[in-house]
Amino acid sequence: MAIEAESGVADESRKAYSDGPYVLRTIVQSVPLASEAGLKNPQITCVELWEDNLYVGTSAAEILHFVSIPADTDDGSSASTFIFASRLQPEFRQTQNVNHVSSGVQQILPLSGAKKVCILCNNTLTFYSLPELSPAFPNSRVSGCTWVGGVDLNNTDATHRNVEIIMICLKSRIRLVRIGDEPKLIRNIEFPVCLASIRRENYACVADANSYSLLDVENQQKINLFPISSLDENSGSGKVEDIAPVVENSNSRNPPSGMPSSGDTRGDARSHGRNTNLGNLVAGLGKRQGSPASRNRERSGVSTPEPLERANSPSNLELPDSTSRSSNKLLFAPDKPLPPPPDRDSSQRLVPTKSSQLSTYLRPHIVSPSASEFLLTTGTALTEPGVGIFVNLDGDVVRGTLEFSRYPIAVVIDGSDSGAGELQINGDGHVLAAMSRPGTTQERLSIEIQNWKVGADDKKEWLDIPITSPADADSEGNNFDGHGLRAVHTANTVSFPEVGASLRATRLKLPIDQIRTTAAREEETILDEWEAQRNVEETKFGRRLGGRESNIVAWSGSSIWWVVRNPLAMRLDASIDLALNVVGDIPGIEVDRSKLIKIFESIRGQEETTETGFLSLEYIRQKISVILFCDLITKFPFSLTTQNNEKLVIEASLMEGTIDPRVILTMVPLLREEIVEGAGGIWIHSGLLWIVERFWSAISAQSQPSKEQTAGANHEEMLSLLKRYLLAWRQRKGFGSIADEIEVFQTVDAATLHLLLHQDSLHFSGFSRLPSSRAELYSVVDSGVDCFDRAVVLLEKYRRLYVLSRLYGSQRMAGKVLQTWRRIIDGERDAGDELADGENEVRKYLVRIKDPSLVREHGAWLARRNPALGVQVYTDDNSKVKFPPHQVVELLQKQAPEAVKVYLEHLVFGKKNFQYANDLISYYLDNVLAVLGSSKRAQELLAQSYETYRALYPPKPTYRQFIVDNAVPEAWWQDRLRLLELLGGSHGADFSYDVASILSRLEPFEQDLVPESIILDGRQGRHQQALRLLTHGLGDYHTAINYCLLGGASIFYPTSGAVSPIGAPTNEEQAVLFGFLLGEFLRIDDVSNRLERTRELLERFGSWYDVSDVLGLIPESWSVDLISGFLVNAFRRLIEDKNEAMITKALSSAESLQIASSFIDRCNTLGPHIESV
Repeated sequence: MAIEAESGVADESRKAYSDGPYVLRTIVQSVPLASEAGLKNPQITCVELWEDNLYVGTSAAEILHFVSIPADTDDGSSASTFIFASRLQPEFRQTQNVNHVSSGVQQILPLSGAKKVCILCNNTLTFYSLPELSPAFPNSRVSGCTWVGGVDLNNTDATHRNVEIIMICLKSRIRLVRIGDEPKLIRNIEFPVCLASIRRENYACVADANSYSLLDVENQQKINLFPISSLDENSGSGKVEDIAPVVENSNSRNPPSGMPSSGDTRGDARSHGRNTNLGNLVAGLGKRQGSPASRNRERSGVSTPEPLERANSPSNLELPDSTSRSSNKLLFAPDKPLPPPPDRDSSQRLVPTKSSQLSTYLRPHIVSPSASEFLLTTGTALTEPGVGIFVNLDGDVVRGTLEFSRYPIAVVIDGSDSGAGELQINGDGHVLAAMSRPGTTQERLSIEIQNWKVGADDKKEWLDIPITSPADADSEGNNFDGHGLRAVHTANTVSFPEVGASLRATRLKLPIDQIRTTAAREEETILDEWEAQRNVEETKFGRRLGGRESNIVAWSGSSIWWVVRNPLAMRLDASIDLALNVVGDIPGIEVDRSKLIKIFESIRGQEETTETGFLSLEYIRQKISVILFCDLITKFPFSLTTQNNEKLVIEASLMEGTIDPRVILTMVPLLREEIVEGAGGIWIHSGLLWIVERFWSAISAQSQPSKEQTAGANHEEMLSLLKRYLLAWRQRKGFGSIADEIEVFQTVDAATLHLLLHQDSLHFSGFSRLPSSRAELYSVVDSGVDCFDRAVVLLEKYRRLYVLSRLYGSQRMAGKVLQTWRRIIDGERDAGDELADGENEVRKYLVRIKDPSLVREHGAWLARRNPALGVQVYTDDNSKVKFPPHQVVELLQKQAPEAVKVYLEHLVFGKKNFQYANDLISYYLDNVLAVLGSSKRAQELLAQSYETYRALYPPKPTYRQFIVDNAVPEAWWQDRLRLLELLGGSHGADFSYDVASILSRLEPFEQDLVPESIILDGRQGRHQQALRLLTHGLGDYHTAINYCLLGGASIFYPTSGAVSPIGAPTNEEQAVLFGFLLGEFLRIDDVSNRLERTRELLERFGSWYDVSDVLGLIPESWSVDLISGFLVNAFRRLIEDKNEAMITKALSSAESLQIASSFIDRCNTLGPHIESV
């Protein structure tokens, strides 16, 4: 018949998940226990698994053999099935049943190396071949065997060596036997009635009915540890004892293959100096834990006789010794009859020992969590607490002690190091102890689970063994026959389809309309086919998840289960469900937030190395983050009172949850429209689907009746949390582990931008503004976004044109940047009003870019608006794009005529490029003459300026300074000043212009433009005319004097700098000009002014005049006093000239005498020179 090892997913509802560390998974549901002999109420006594073979021993002395059939991978269960194969009755001798020794099959011990199995049935040991259980050694059996075991847990090579070494425990000794092709005795160890043993290489921890001991099986030494019952005062001494037999088997001293030699230094070291007394420790524990009844008995001095089961223990039974000490031919002698059992009277006449007075028989338990430790149990009674003590290979107590709620009937280690390596100290190892659970009204077998790392976690977990029949519930007196717990030989992978069902991905159907193309019919069909294929793949993927290995089995009645670690996903999922309260059809979920936060904190920082573990942690973190976030939103405004530390944890759960941010955004109505689903849709863990949909219903129900109820998602604190969450997601760009990366980050960027725009808009709406919102908005836009088109729409919607220009700038779209700025400058509304001094920003931007067409286009636009700034675009030395001046002039003349003058001024005055001087003069003339020709007021202004200047009484500034100081704030006036500067030649001798052309244009306005006529007359050499205009037309006497000194080159002083100055006239030329000026001064209409100007001119510049010429020009009516200064200076100069001439003459005479004297001296020196004729 076929019996499935897993009951199926349909029976495992989500609420049936356990939050404990271990769960039960069915191996066989109904074992066919009914025996052919018709034994009443047969029970399971032991269970063993070797590879794909399950062996079940029963109290009817039968072995039931089941074979595993692999699961069909297409059915989705991924669970193997065990089918019943055969029934075997092992050989045994009929003996009187010993109550405390289980009747029927007592042990099944597979030996992988030898491919044999040892079966202990009714104290008879037989051997069979694996896996079919055919007899291995005919006519070889051991009667009177109390225990078989002692396989070296450190020997991992036994399978390759095809041998195993075991310990066969008899009445008076232990036999160390090598099992291979045939059994071979290695040695006898003098230790009677061993009931349990565990071996690590040469060291075995053993127990009889009273106490534990540590054996050195190689050196034949023993250390008595402590009694099983802590009420037993016969505690071990802790000293090393020699247990070698008097007569040695000749082969017993030859160390077997796989056993350490007798020269093992570690064994020698342990054989000396051992003096640790464990009896005191155990005695103390016993006194602390002893029951009141036992203490009363001790005080009363009444000796309670040992019960029958202790009196009839194997230590008092006469069992045959089948060892042949003189021959190696056979290890086991043929069957021979046992001596008759003692009668009732003789059994009652046995003298009870001190230990036999104990009221309860406690079964010894030995397990080994590591290669250097044994865990032993001790206690007082089955209903009293027990103690687990760790002992090392020296017999010393290590670590601390474990406390059991009651003395266990079975103890198993999960996570132990079964090999030779050392135990990982921080490993997640557990001690599982089967016992009756205290505090329950019904006695039933349960498993107490605790971490073996003492002090690691004081919390104990319980796993109840199901009651499969009414008979199982009848366990009076803690008699749990038919119940058990043990570690089997072969670990098996137990599947958890629920894990795969929760962890596999499922498409999330968004509750909002999605945009589809017009050709939707065919495309939807393709997408549906793709989704169906994806679901198939996800289902197959889920089947690979959730498998956990276990080698621990439990049984009760006719059922056998795996005791397997609860998968992380199921365990934490159950814990989460305990924190949730789903009330019928009411939208939403009631959440115990503190429990969820506790679960989140418990796994924070935890890492898994397996695929299932990694996905489980991811799933749990995502589930917690979704629940906490949605609970915070749906409970607004009550969530405003949430403590800050809880808000921090909720925010941290969002950051660490790594759930697709699009799922979170579906909970925020403000940002839902930013979700980009993509063709493949949004896929999440299946276990999250009902949570998300449930909260969708709650949020949808809130959003209908009142806007206030939807404020939770739009509240400032919630928006700030979302902002930090989205900004953190932006930092994950480029991570290859993110699925649907394009759609995810398009959504994240759009939602981030939308959120920041909304927050920043609160400032303009009168609400408090977050100080960092503007800077964060700029940072997001400047760093670039993946949702460019959507970002443009959002920025246009919020009228944030300047931010839009920054977005274009991040994409290096210079043309769009300039166009957007032009929109702002031209008056289009920018809600942020952030473009300060926009025209200057345009100028600086045009200087930085390298696109000539953009510079040409927008530079001309700027020149039209602001000629001064626009021209700087083409004149800046740092500009990336440079144009020849003639192209700029041509461009400006066509598109920005008003900027031509500014650009030409830059060329002429700034760059000293006089090539364009005539163009600039022409431009000035055009402007000035156009104004004068069309404006009577302009002519009156000029005439008034002349009249006002002439009315000034000397000393007065020059006319140029006068018109500069009293400039009219009009462009044509400034153009005239620049025109005078250019015409006056203040830029050096290299500067020239077409005088005739200019004169012809000035001729109609000669009376209005007097300074210009003076300059041009001077350029033509008409100095007398120029001086006449200066004297009578302007009355600028100071400039007239400068004219004479400078030769008429300019009415302005030359400017400083690198220009070449105009050459000054000679003294004779200056004298001529001063002569002209004197004549003009003598014709000044105002007499007093005439006298003053003439007198000043003659006194200051008299050296340029001849006295006779001046006296000829001075009217005779003038008094000598008027020109006395000139005459005195003239006569003084004449006298000075005369005296100077006399001195010069005298000096010349002396010089002549010196030359003559030198000539004479030279001639004397040379002597006469005679020349022949």
